[in-house]
Amino acid sequence: MQTQNKLFDDLARVANGAVSTLTGMKDEIDAMIRQRLERYLSNADLVTREEFDAVKAMAQKARTENEKLEARIAELESALAKPAKPARTKSAAKPAAKPKAGSRAKAAKKPAASPKK
Repeated sequence: MQTQNKLFDDLARVANGAVSTLTGMKDEIDAMIRQRLERYLSNADLVTREEFDAVKAMAQKARTENEKLEARIAELESALAKPAKPARTKSAAKPAAKPKAGSRAKAAKKPAASPKK
């Protein structure tokens, strides 16, 4: 009966060795897959959650500011569309004054500016 026990012991050692070898292979395969995924993700130009939230907040702020500016532009355009009432002043009631005859002669007598060298 000792031969059967010895045979079972040998089979158990072989099976144990095969299981440990398979476990080692599994660990190596997992490490290789993890390494390839990390390499792929680093080359994929993905952003972190913090960066995404920061850009999202900036976009929301820009959208709010844009809406305020659109409302202001609409208000200014509506103000320009209304006809302006002419203000009645004393100068508007008087006819335009005629230029004096001597003012043209004085302007003609002025020497032309000489070019500087």
